Amino acid sequence: MTHPIDSDYIIATRRELHQCPELAFDLPQTVALVKRELERMGIPYTEAYGRGSVVATINAEKKAFTIGIRGDMDALPIEENTTVPYRSRIAGHMHACGHDAHTAMLLGTAQALESIKDQLNCRIRLLFQPSEEGRESGARVMADNGVMDDIDVIIGQHVNSNLPAGTAGVCAGLSTASSRTVQILFHGKTAHASLPHQGIDAMAMAVRTYSDTQLMLTREINPLERHFCMFGKLTAGTTQNVVAENAELLGTIRACHPDVDRHILKRVQMIARHAAEETGGTADVNTHLKCLPVYNDAALSDRLAVSAAKVVGPANFRRLDAKMSSEDFSQFLREKPGVFFHLGTRNEAKGITSHVHHHDFLVDEDALAIGSRICVQFVLDNMDGIPGLSVDPGIAQWLD
Repeated sequence: MTHPIDSDYIIATRRELHQCPELAFDLPQTVALVKRELERMGIPYTEAYGRGSVVATINAEKKAFTIGIRGDMDALPIEENTTVPYRSRIAGHMHACGHDAHTAMLLGTAQALESIKDQLNCRIRLLFQPSEEGRESGARVMADNGVMDDIDVIIGQHVNSNLPAGTAGVCAGLSTASSRTVQILFHGKTAHASLPHQGIDAMAMAVRTYSDTQLMLTREINPLERHFCMFGKLTAGTTQNVVAENAELLGTIRACHPDVDRHILKRVQMIARHAAEETGGTADVNTHLKCLPVYNDAALSDRLAVSAAKVVGPANFRRLDAKMSSEDFSQFLREKPGVFFHLGTRNEAKGITSHVHHHDFLVDEDALAIGSRICVQFVLDNMDGIPGLSVDPGIAQWLD
């Protein structure tokens, strides 16, 4: 069965999206483009699963088996530093993680599947998701609103600048870590710098918490456990000669086991409160488990490997190692089984070597059609259903 993929369409769409990078759930131009293209293709859609989301359906009447395909749409608050003619037109915003490519590839997949829908024995749900990068998970919002209720299996993909263009890969089983945001707000008392005894230094509380947390990580957790806790933001005070009345630490906890995640969080809470109390202040700890670990079902990973090898060739399909990055595709996996694969977009001959979240990030656009072809091939290979599907039982341990 042929499934024509329009590479020129995918590239043109990606470039249009790249010029209008938007953040989190606030995606008016992006959503308008997705709806415009779906309407042009004649594919019905709904915006009922949460702000900034679009879910389209092909073969709505074929309810025996449903395959979901997800593409995230949001960008990052990064100033772009490339010279491409289609660079970002929004100051301080950039598609530095490839979500413009993901959205374009999902639209390319939609176009191809719609053209052969009469030959398909299943229903397809196309999930255009907001806020993969934002503090609140767009995937969780969509899942909480029931998007997975009538989906049997879901697949997703991510561009990968470590893999050469023309290749793809998957990590079966545990693939990425959880991601928990931790915000600590310290409250002290202001005073003149020459009278420090009259104040309560919130900055000192934050600095002590930072240092004691690093000591805790090296002494209380098995070094063979994959984990880390990093504070990437510290703000405090208002000027150079006033004791800081308030301070904020903002960080992330990553873990591959729920007990480790809970231990780190519990100890960070204790350390922050003790640091505050011993200084005479207070500390409020706010936390949000944004991403669960991505667990790629082993059988589905094998099926994805078969489909991908038909597209890129067996020699160009890779079995990948787990990483400590996070991905909120995992929120869909708490509802139904699935698999998340990687698409190679590195091309040293073209100078395309930068990694995600860098201000000069680029992808080899010639590789994007491959991502759509793999998705279409997975549908063709599995449209008659997949027996024995089940959600990883360990996922329930992660729910807050």
